Amino acid sequence: MGLKYLNRVTVRRSIYISPVRMLALSFLLIIPAGAILLVLPLASADGMSMGWFDALFTATSAVCVTGLLVVDIGTQLSLFGQTVVLCLIQAGGLGLMTISTLVFLLMGKRITLRERLLMKEALNQFKLEGVVRLTKYILTVTFVIESIGALLLALRFVPLFGWSKGVYYSIFHSISAFCNAGIDLLGHYTSFMEYTGDLIINLVTMALVFLGGLGFTVILDLNNHGYRFRKWALHTKIVITVSLALIVLGFMFFFLAEYGNPHTIGPLAMKEKLLASLFLSVNVRTAGIYTIDAAELTNASKFMTILLMFIGASPTSTGGGIKTTTMSLILLMAWSVAKGQNDIVVFRRRIPYSIAHRALAIALISLLAWVAVTLVLSFIEFVPFLDIMFEAAAAVSTTGLSVMDIAGMHYISRIILMMTMYLGRVGPLSLTLALARRQKQDGNHIRYPEERIMVG
Repeated sequence: MGLKYLNRVTVRRSIYISPVRMLALSFLLIIPAGAILLVLPLASADGMSMGWFDALFTATSAVCVTGLLVVDIGTQLSLFGQTVVLCLIQAGGLGLMTISTLVFLLMGKRITLRERLLMKEALNQFKLEGVVRLTKYILTVTFVIESIGALLLALRFVPLFGWSKGVYYSIFHSISAFCNAGIDLLGHYTSFMEYTGDLIINLVTMALVFLGGLGFTVILDLNNHGYRFRKWALHTKIVITVSLALIVLGFMFFFLAEYGNPHTIGPLAMKEKLLASLFLSVNVRTAGIYTIDAAELTNASKFMTILLMFIGASPTSTGGGIKTTTMSLILLMAWSVAKGQNDIVVFRRRIPYSIAHRALAIALISLLAWVAVTLVLSFIEFVPFLDIMFEAAAAVSTTGLSVMDIAGMHYISRIILMMTMYLGRVGPLSLTLALARRQKQDGNHIRYPEERIMVG
């Protein structure tokens, strides 16, 4: 009896998968499932299969909410194929654990402790208490925001395309924008270029992208405390401040850098110049939607776009990048060192150096990944080096703004981009959680003698 019990315990321990690995595995499982559906002839507009490679790339881009594409979703996929892509975007934006929780709630199934642990890791929460309630809130907020966005977009799309197509387009683009996927149905890889001066489409899309990139914990805090800045959590203060600052900085930079560019905003009226510059600033950090051709941007604007993409959105959001808080902590740590301070202080609150060190590690590893992908792609693709840097940054940050013909790239390059999109979506999150877990472990108490080296 004792031996049987011991064997049972051993088997259970041998098949145990940590929550961090389970999160990574959940994305890895849903991608081939989506590819199987997309490879069906039913998914293509012409009734012919797109092939396994293109189906896998499309599924990866949709699940990782990136937007880098090798097929034109609007013209080459059928209604079935577009619906599959939309479901993959929603699942990738919210995360498989959030979707699974919704299914459990609808079925009336009890959510176990293990599932709560997975939800805690997926939502990057410090405590197990309240994760189910937070997940319900995320689902509610997502449904409400996407519904409002679809209704507002329908004001323009229904008159343009009719009721059925207009409503469908409104729902698709609302979900795509809120999930920061950047995938559209307008066809011919033009995104929203036909609506550069359309105030409703531009403002609604920017609002959806901005809200999706804030993070659900920030939205919850804003819902609880409104506009009372003093009541906000420190995390909310940093996210809102940095996000708005980056938008203003990007807007001013793009407006000045592209003002005389005849291929972008140069020929536009002043109102359209301002609107296009603002739209670009909001979208380049987190989503791949655009109203001007990114390939025609000046080199200065492309490099600024790379920097903004690398920073990305905020934690617990649908966007990618190293996150606004990570960048903020690195700058705050550098500022405190420059001033000779022993503490990192912001908004009259002290932040532990352990969190800043974690932020520095995440940024450095993401930077090394971007450099490695850039170097490898530069060996394969014979295009301007800045464009390769741009494409690599788009994949690492899961932004999806592209300046190259991805369908015409070497298949090895596309494989690298698929791997990079997956790592960009899962890697920073898993790395954050893994570092946090390691810092909580007390197993290593050995401290070696201290010795200093010269830096700088």
